[in-house]
Amino acid sequence: MIVAGFGFRHGATDASFADALAQAAKGVAVDRLATLADKAVDLNRFAMRQNLIVIPVDPADADAVQTTSVSAASLAAKGLPSVAEATALAAVGAGSRLMAPRVISQDRMATCALAKLEDHS
Repeated sequence: MIVAGFGFRHGATDASFADALAQAAKGVAVDRLATLADKAVDLNRFAMRQNLIVIPVDPADADAVQTTSVSAASLAAKGLPSVAEATALAAVGAGSRLMAPRVISQDRMATCALAKLEDHS
C-alpha cells in the first residue's frame, strides 16, 4: 500500500493538493491519502474527486515516527517536523518507509510525501 501524506495551510485548494501529489508521486499510483485527524475533513473533497480515502492520523501516532525533513512552519503549527512525512508513515504503519522526502506545492500551501511498506526482498 502506498499512502500520500499531506500537510497544508488553511486555504489550501484542490489545485494545491493536486500539484503536491503530482510532484511527490511522479506517476506512481497511490492507494490512500493521509493527514492529521483535525484536518482530514479539509482533504476529503480532493480525495473524493480522486476516488481515494483519507486516513485521519492521530497526532500522537504521527509524533512517534521519524521524518527526514524538518519544517519550521510545521513545527510551529503542529509540533511535528513534517506533517506530510509523519502522516504518510503513521498511516502505513510499522515497517513503513518514505519513498522520497516531502515536496511543496508551487503555491506553498500544501506538502506531500509518499510512504509504503519496507520491501525486504
